[in-house]
Order: sequence, then structure tokens, then C-alpha cells
Amino acid sequence: MDLVRASLYRRLVSGLSPPGENAEVLGALWAHAVPEDGLEHVFCRPEADRVDLLLFLLTRSAGDPDGRSALDRAEGLLHRSHQASPVLRSRFLPPQVTAA
Repeated sequence: MDLVRASLYRRLVSGLSPPGENAEVLGALWAHAVPEDGLEHVFCRPEADRVDLLLFLLTRSAGDPDGRSALDRAEGLLHRSHQASPVLRSRFLPPQVTAA
């Protein structure tokens, strides 16, 4: 299992996250995940200026023809979800991903 930490920074910082925001973020990620992403679990925690995410991804073998790292797969999923989801686009800046 690979772990990637990511943050979605709010466009407007109000100090409070809207009710149901975690569910909306998680729903957008699951709705746009594809099998090649290897997404197994997502943990979401709101902060005043962002939502922090931990993405748990299946570890790929060295001989996998896909060849993308966990960081690349997570980044692709987050960008795809951000582009496709009106809620994510309106509330958050484009995603930032770092290795955990």
C-alpha cells in the first residue's frame, strides 16, 4: 500500500468548512477514480484554509506496464476530479500533491 498526502486549498478562507464538505470531496474523488489509480481508501480532514487528504493506493509491481508512481496516480486523480467537479472547482484551487 502506498500513501500520498495532498491538500486542496480553499479559494476563500472563512475559517469554517461548509457542512458536508468532506462527503462532497470524497464523493468527487471516488466518482472520478479509475481502476488504474489503484485507490483503496481516502481520509479527509478539513482545516481553516484547506482540506488535507491521505490517499491509500495499491502498490504497483516493478514490472507493471502502467509504470506510474503512486504520486503520479494520485496527482492524476486529483486533477481529474478537480476539473470534472463543479463543487471542487468553485471551492478549491488546483490540487497540490506531495510524497508522504
